[in-house]
Amino acid sequence: MNSFCNKFFGDKNFYKTVLKIALPIIIQNGITNFVSLLDNIMIGKLGTEPMSGASIVNQLVFIYYLCIFGAVSGAGIFTAQYYGKGDYEGVKHTFRYKLWLGLILCIATILVFIYAQTPLINAYLKSEPDVKNAELALKYGQQYMTIILFSLPAFFITQTYASTLRECGKTLLPMIAAAISVFTNLALNYVLIYGKLGLPALGVEGAAIATVIARYIELLVVVIFTHVRKKVYPFCVGIYRTLRVPAHIVKAIFIKGTPLLINETLWATGMALINQCYATRGLNVVAGLNIATTINNVFNIVFVAMGDCIAIIVGQHLGANEMKRAKETATKLITFSVLVSILIAVIMFFTAPAFPKMFNTNEDARNIGRMLIICYAIFMPQAAFLHASYFTLRSGGKTIITFLFDSVFILCVSYAVAFILSRTTALSAIALFVIVQACDSIKSIVGFVLVKKGIWLNNIVSE
Repeated sequence: MNSFCNKFFGDKNFYKTVLKIALPIIIQNGITNFVSLLDNIMIGKLGTEPMSGASIVNQLVFIYYLCIFGAVSGAGIFTAQYYGKGDYEGVKHTFRYKLWLGLILCIATILVFIYAQTPLINAYLKSEPDVKNAELALKYGQQYMTIILFSLPAFFITQTYASTLRECGKTLLPMIAAAISVFTNLALNYVLIYGKLGLPALGVEGAAIATVIARYIELLVVVIFTHVRKKVYPFCVGIYRTLRVPAHIVKAIFIKGTPLLINETLWATGMALINQCYATRGLNVVAGLNIATTINNVFNIVFVAMGDCIAIIVGQHLGANEMKRAKETATKLITFSVLVSILIAVIMFFTAPAFPKMFNTNEDARNIGRMLIICYAIFMPQAAFLHASYFTLRSGGKTIITFLFDSVFILCVSYAVAFILSRTTALSAIALFVIVQACDSIKSIVGFVLVKKGIWLNNIVSE
């Protein structure tokens, strides 16, 4: 019994270390997603079409967010291990790599969204039987996207700083910056959407303007305080003396990081395609899915933060050549993540009926949202295990395996199933959702085997 507990559970000091890193991330994600919930409720008060238009755009922009996440995470594998090794010069090189790659991705995304926004939004609306409703949703989506594009540069620069800070174990500043940003966003939403303090009511355009302003405030907080407190964040000293990254580091990050970048991009694309399959069941499904996804994001903050913990703590152990300790830590963190997610899932399951009532939409959309929230709760422990397994494999630089494990699976299995069933059967959106989620049980088995075998135990920054 003792050996079982020692294998799967840590002591008091272990959980203190975990919470020291995880708690700021949990608070940051919690605040962000809670305010996102309020943001959705505010836009939802305008009606089903404005909410659906903004929701579709946010799903498309989410691809960019995960693309940037993949870019910084690929270099971040090296950042965590360089920091564990005590090599600050290596940390600076990974930071500069993130900046360059983020800039390229940002420019490419803006060009795509400028020239292809109408067909991209219409892909979610072509199955809506009411043409007038579809045209309204498209109009609101175009208004929202045109403005939200201005926030994309701020996002990639902020993520470059925030990811580097987290990989060095400094999670407090990104949390504070995000908190300031989201509360600013919330206040501006109230003023700009509804026209308070003598300003005109701008609707979805007001929501987009609020998001843009909040993103730049977050950027300023992170950048200013990182460079002011150089003793706390020593990696920033002289970081802009050059933007050159040594060729051997570029090559190493490119080889390990590119599969991760492609993975995140394809995974987000796969999710957007799957959601488009659900959208073939009508605009009410788009609205219901937006409600459920927003609520799910509030409840899944713990297991999402545990993924970051695994990347940071296990990555630093690997960089310090502590292989046995890395494996033991990963096992305990995965266990902790799954157990906590079970408790949260139970709460989410029983509170599901209350959330859709907060949105100003029709009863069909609310019922779809309620059922999808229940489905998210049922599958949450599985999602927690998959998330933790993914970050464990990634911490050791096994990015080709994570590419196959994540995005190849979602495109070749999950999306394929969703596409075939949505086009060849009359199954409801709820039934489609359950079947697609159930497919991930295959991935859970594969993830368990790969983590247990320890193929991810690698030091990728050793000389």
